Amino acid sequence: MARSFSEIKAKVDRGEAIVLSAQDVREILDEGERLTLEDVDVVTCATRAIMSGTYAVFSFPVAKAGSFLRAKSAWLNGVPAEVGPCPNERLGVLDLIVFGTAHSRADPKYGGGHLFRDLAEGKDVRVEVETDVGKAFEVDVGLLDMPQARLLGTRHCFKNYSAFVNPGEERVATIFHASTFDPCWNGASVSGCGRLNPVQNDPFLETIGVGTKVLINGAEGFVLGRGTRSSPEKPNLSGFADMHKMDPEYMGGFATSCGPECVSSWAVPIPVTSERVLESIAAPDRSIPLPVMDVVERREIAKTSYGDVWEDTDLEVEFSPEACKRCTQCKPEAICPTGAIGFRDWKPTLDRKKCFNCGLCSTVCVGEVFSAHLGSLRFEGREVPIVVRQSDRLRAERLAGELKRRVLDGSFKMTEMVGRISP
Repeated sequence: MARSFSEIKAKVDRGEAIVLSAQDVREILDEGERLTLEDVDVVTCATRAIMSGTYAVFSFPVAKAGSFLRAKSAWLNGVPAEVGPCPNERLGVLDLIVFGTAHSRADPKYGGGHLFRDLAEGKDVRVEVETDVGKAFEVDVGLLDMPQARLLGTRHCFKNYSAFVNPGEERVATIFHASTFDPCWNGASVSGCGRLNPVQNDPFLETIGVGTKVLINGAEGFVLGRGTRSSPEKPNLSGFADMHKMDPEYMGGFATSCGPECVSSWAVPIPVTSERVLESIAAPDRSIPLPVMDVVERREIAKTSYGDVWEDTDLEVEFSPEACKRCTQCKPEAICPTGAIGFRDWKPTLDRKKCFNCGLCSTVCVGEVFSAHLGSLRFEGREVPIVVRQSDRLRAERLAGELKRRVLDGSFKMTEMVGRISP
């Protein structure tokens, strides 16, 4: 029995719809109950991960009209910006594009993702401008000073991603690890939120299309279409949202051994229009394939499932500051990719809002101040421990729950697609 979007939307508007988060669905199924089309109308899904294909477009005044002819170069907190596409001749206004993976010229661990979060947190950023005649000036600007600030994703929300291992004999610097990658199968890096991922719950894109309203970093946005590098096996989406309403806790930067990367989050309501959509929603992590890739050659060498990553593992890092052994150098602090670990009065601290729950700190802390069971990848007779996660399943669950609340209270209005997307 297929149902239309309009039928489901009408039930939502009347307050009669059954709206569940992806986590609610899993808990119901784990209790041995069945789900039919009569049991659920909308399922809210989410993902939070490193999403390299991210950029922001800004337009804001930096000087009085007539102060300069055109800007030639610009930096925001040291992060380079592309000036344009409009020249804004003599207006004193900058139009800028900043890539999420752009690196600060002052701090190699600071990039576009960090900049976007700083702006969302209400912090002023230092804007440096060089004009076409060589004149330079600086000004401090905050998000409220920017009439236009939009974040766009060229390839976000992959249906599923990959795990990476290093079977070679030398350490490797890579964007897929916060530190250099140990050799000889000595650890795995993983990405993807498995059964929570929106496109995993609608793999044939029956309900997600051009014009579908979503949450990007907590702000309402829209799907633009198919993302770059999308394929039928691993479809992904492009989209945009207004940065003024984003929640900084769902975004940010992530330092890797090849420079900073950008963290973004998506949440999407999936109207359960058919048995095929319901079947995808009901799939457990262990049924979702996870390719295992050679991090150097970027080729698939095995396959496992997201059950190895998210079933019977800790989603949150446990913090026990009293266990600190007062090491000469704190390895977790030095290696933390989000800068969430610090010290106050000689005691370790953990900023939970910055923590990505990647788990890397738990693999290097000798005092068990930081601990988490991250699981292992099991394939072809091997068992490779997971040492870093580039997706944050805990916040994905929270964001899915937040979207469920908004759908139910009417503050988030679902929209029907205006065009299908070919996976």
